[in-house]
Amino acid sequence: MDTPSTIERNAVSVQIPLLLLAALLVPVLVVAFGMLYLFPESAGADHFAWPITPQMSSMMLGATYLGGAYFFLVVLLSRQWRHVWLGFLPITAFAGTLGIATLLHWDRFVHERWAFQVWALLYFTVPVILPILWYLNQRQAAESGMLSEGRLPRVSRWAFGVLGAVLTIAALLLLLVPELMLATWPWALTPLTARVMAAMYILPGLVGLSMAYDGGWSSARYLLQAQAFSIILMLVAVYVARADFNWADPASWLFSGGLSLILLLIGYTYLLPRS
Repeated sequence: MDTPSTIERNAVSVQIPLLLLAALLVPVLVVAFGMLYLFPESAGADHFAWPITPQMSSMMLGATYLGGAYFFLVVLLSRQWRHVWLGFLPITAFAGTLGIATLLHWDRFVHERWAFQVWALLYFTVPVILPILWYLNQRQAAESGMLSEGRLPRVSRWAFGVLGAVLTIAALLLLLVPELMLATWPWALTPLTARVMAAMYILPGLVGLSMAYDGGWSSARYLLQAQAFSIILMLVAVYVARADFNWADPASWLFSGGLSLILLLIGYTYLLPRS
């Protein structure tokens, strides 16, 4: 068991360039949340990078953005690499997937809108910059030594690993063969919004696989908090945008039930004793 003094000696701080990037991203993500989640039928449809409809698609992306803002706020407030290092490569995959979707559906975007210009800047640069900053921070941590504050329970590691694999496979299907997924999705998607969903699935998918592989509580704790925050917002969105769903279709119940089960798994992980 690590003592506080041992942990303090091995506390590797996040480097300044990554802190600056986090400081830039937090307000951008909060504004995007406000547009997409709070005003999906006006700002989301009429002022975003493209007319994102229906309401559920807009609110889903907004919920993901506020979870991301929470994570980057933790980066700024904690400044401890051991607390945040596991999240950056999944976020890179999220941003990279949205960059690919942008290129594949370039004509669907409203290029003269400032929201598109911010969107393009983010998703063409973050997938390049973020892994470089991650590598530099990780190399520093490897040289200094980085200890974990306890371990995830074995049952949670297995559950997050299986969940991560399922979500990652779903993300790849949404990205590579969106037409296959359109007929089975709980609400109406276009090929573009299907690939945006791919980004929203690959993020928790890779987070789950990463937590199962690493097993450290200190590296999982804030990621779980960010995910729980996003899922609660998504469940609220399911209720608010319930008219977008076909409730006679089992996929609608599978989607909302799946979100609820993931939230319960996160809560269960918090309650279990950690070694």
